[in-house]
Amino acid sequence: MRAYIAVREEGEALVRAIGIPVTILRPWYVLGPGHRWPALLVPAYALLERLPPTRDGARRLGLVTREQMVAALVRAVEDPPAAGIRVLDVPAIRRGGA
Repeated sequence: MRAYIAVREEGEALVRAIGIPVTILRPWYVLGPGHRWPALLVPAYALLERLPPTRDGARRLGLVTREQMVAALVRAVEDPPAAGIRVLDVPAIRRGGA
């Protein structure tokens, strides 16, 4: 996981250095065909999101559906930022990129 995070940070830094408007999506795990086993964790996530000590982490590391991801991607393309960088984390992806 450390290697993934390091590469992601490097890629985002390169995009920032270019200076073009961009939307970065940061899903933790996308549920979809062939990738449904984490759906078994949904009840645990629901509990962790209700407990104050674990709420932020559970929301940040939550699961998103393929449909939510596609909606966020469409929104990113149809409504790009005027300037700078817009980062969509799990809660924003769940809202369709809003």
